[in-house]
Amino acid sequence: MSGTTALPTAAVVDALVRLGLPAPAFALRPIAPGRIVAGPAAPVTHLGSVDVILEVIGEAPTGSVLVVDNGGRDDEACVGDLLALEAHLAGLAGIVIDGFHRDSAQLVDIGIPIFSRGAFPRGPVRVPPAAPPMRSATIGGVTIRPGDIITADDDGVVVVAAALAEEVGALARRIMTTEVAQAERMRAGESLRSQLAFDEYLALRAENPGYSLRDHLAARGGAIET
Repeated sequence: MSGTTALPTAAVVDALVRLGLPAPAFALRPIAPGRIVAGPAAPVTHLGSVDVILEVIGEAPTGSVLVVDNGGRDDEACVGDLLALEAHLAGLAGIVIDGFHRDSAQLVDIGIPIFSRGAFPRGPVRVPPAAPPMRSATIGGVTIRPGDIITADDDGVVVVAAALAEEVGALARRIMTTEVAQAERMRAGESLRSQLAFDEYLALRAENPGYSLRDHLAARGGAIET
């Protein structure tokens, strides 16, 4: 997945499921729709002060996705226009926040894709401990480490371990290619039920109640996950 055109999160999750792997996905929303972002994670745990985030931005390779772990807390925003502009100037591909952002209008103008739990006007009021940045982020019990691949779009955010990125990316591309072809045939008038030989599936299931649509799709090379 690294170094290739960004893939839709749905295709990435489907690939993980087909490979029998965990498929960590998070319902974080884009501040502006219509963008797909992918790149290696530059994670950091927010402690209440911007210095740790600035340090990670300064170290992150171009094209990285800044991942800020603010514990999902809803009483403060941990990223605003200045941090977003700094990340944009540093060449980062996007920002993912397990928490809230502020300065929404300015963030849209800056243009760097940002995914968060929503907007909130107040910044941190905590007194942070003096500490070096924690270069990991944990979202929904999933720990994200530097180099893990982040994919984000209008459907949310998906994480793929760096060691699995090429295998998952190759399968996700095949799934996407198959589904695009199926959609084109539907637009030309051929129903999905016809493409999947759905009547044949129903007949086979009547003979063998344990025969699932997933079994049928696997036998025919279909791409839809059920």
